[in-house]
Amino acid sequence: MGSATTQALVETTAALDRAAGVDLTVAGELFAAARALGDSPQLAGALADSAASEAARAKVVADVFGKSLSAASVTLITTAVSQRWSSPADLVDAIEELAVRAAARSAAGADVEGEIFQFSRTVAANPELELALGSRLGDASAKGDLVRSLIGGRASAATTLIVSSLVQQPRERRIRQLLTRAMDLVAHQRGRAVATVVSAVPLSAAQSDRLASALSKRYGTEVALNPVVDPSVVGGVRVQIADDVIDASVSSRIADLRQRLAG
Repeated sequence: MGSATTQALVETTAALDRAAGVDLTVAGELFAAARALGDSPQLAGALADSAASEAARAKVVADVFGKSLSAASVTLITTAVSQRWSSPADLVDAIEELAVRAAARSAAGADVEGEIFQFSRTVAANPELELALGSRLGDASAKGDLVRSLIGGRASAATTLIVSSLVQQPRERRIRQLLTRAMDLVAHQRGRAVATVVSAVPLSAAQSDRLASALSKRYGTEVALNPVVDPSVVGGVRVQIADDVIDASVSSRIADLRQRLAG
């Protein structure tokens, strides 16, 4: 990610936080806009071209999206295209990110991070499902329908929208990578982090509370836990937050001891 994109993301996220009327409809419209840009490299390139004036780029947004999207969505997209981006692909990713954040904002009472995590576990456990969702040859709308049939009614509307939208245009990204990114964005939008905690047996409520409290103190933010039971860790826990891994599992200690004994 280039420095221009990093700053642009700060500005677009701030614009979303300030915006009024952001709901699930707006989130869906932003996902649709991201798909439209992803399907048209020419349009994405024109809107990410910093050599063109902001007014010219805003006019393109109005011409393309003004009649089909709400005023709130058009305003957010206009703000996005007014920024400097390191590449057109970064602009597409940014609008998709706005869509995920908008969906998270519209579902304050739902455990969106946990629901996305559970679906990612389902995908990981089902290679055929992962292949169907990740195939370049599959029909995009059919992938969205498949997700809705699997989790519709069992997950929040926000989660269903996020997952069914992301699988329709993976853009060379693996499905589980998309889901992990979405989970982290939802958590960030809510001012917290997500930790995947792997243990040999389920943690008790007291153990989960203590671990969440310790992690929150370490990272300076609220931390939500996504538990995974894996008997191969033998004992202890392995915790991953973003790119950080804290491995206090017995299996890790055994592997380390074997390596030392092997010289």
